[in-house]
Amino acid sequence: MIRFLHLVATHARACLIAGLAAGLLLPGLARALYPWLAEMVALLLLLTALRIGRRAALGAVRDLRWGLGAIALLQLALPLALYACLVPFGLHNTPGALALVLTCAAPAISGSPNLALMMEQDAGRTMQILVLGTAAFPLTVLPILALIPQLGPAQAVLASSFRLLLVIIVSTGLGFALRHWLLRAPTPSQIKAMDGASTLAFSIIVIGLMAALNPALRTTPGLVALWMLLAFATSYGLQIAVLLTLRHTRLRAVAGPLAIGAGTRNIALFLVALPADVLAPLLVFVGCWQVPMYLTPILLPRLYRKMLCDD
Repeated sequence: MIRFLHLVATHARACLIAGLAAGLLLPGLARALYPWLAEMVALLLLLTALRIGRRAALGAVRDLRWGLGAIALLQLALPLALYACLVPFGLHNTPGALALVLTCAAPAISGSPNLALMMEQDAGRTMQILVLGTAAFPLTVLPILALIPQLGPAQAVLASSFRLLLVIIVSTGLGFALRHWLLRAPTPSQIKAMDGASTLAFSIIVIGLMAALNPALRTTPGLVALWMLLAFATSYGLQIAVLLTLRHTRLRAVAGPLAIGAGTRNIALFLVALPADVLAPLLVFVGCWQVPMYLTPILLPRLYRKMLCDD
C-alpha cells in the first residue's frame, strides 16, 4: 500500500488528469460518487490536515490582517464590482454573468491546500484562506443574495456554508490530532505516502463533481465549450491578476496561496438553494469549473515560479 501511495504521489499530476478523464468518460461512476461528495471532502480535509500539521497551519493563522483583507476583496468587493459593471449593459441576469458573480463570491475549494502542495506553495497559508473564507462566507454572501433575489432563500445558502464550515473544523481538527498523536516527526517516506493519499482522494472527488458534464457534452457540446471558456478565463484570470498585483508588494510571500484561493472557488455552495431553472446551466458550469482548477498544477507552476521567484 505504501508503495502504491508513493507511486500516486510521484505521478500526482497524471492522477488529476485521470480523475478528470474518468469524470468525462465514466458517467455511471460519476453518478455513483456524486451522493458521497460530502464524505469525500471531509476525508480530503482530514488527509490534508494530517499532511500539513497543526504547527504549519496555526503558524499561518496568527496574522489575520492580510487574510481578512484578502477575503473582503476577493469574496465581497470583487463580485459586487463585477455585478455593478454588468448592470449598465443589461447582462447581470444572464446565466454567464450569474456564474461569474457567484464564482467570485464563493470561498476557496476544500482541496485548495492540496493544489498548493502540488505547486510547492505554502499549504498552511492556503488552508488559512480556506478556513477564513468559509467562515466569512455567511457575511460576505448576504449583499450578493440581496442583489440577486432569484437565487432563492438566503437561509439555504447560509445553512450550506455553515455545514461546510463545520466539516472543515471537525475534519481538520481530527487530522491535526492524528498528526500530533501518531506522526509528530514523520519520515520522508510517510510524508510522501500522505501526499499520495491526499492526491488519490482529490482525484476521486472530481469524478463525482463532473456528473452533469457528460450528458451535456452529448446534447449541447457548443454550449459546454462556451462554459469551459468562461471557466478557464475566470480561474486563470483571477490567479494571474493576484500574482501580478502582489508580486512586488509586502504580500509577495502570500501571493501564491492567495492566487490559488482566488482561482479555485467552491461555487457548489450555492447549488443547494438555486431554483431548478437557474440550476440547470450552472450544473454544467460546475463541471466545467473543475477542469481549469484540476489542471492548475499542470499548466501554471511555471507561471507561479516566474512571477514569484524571478526578479
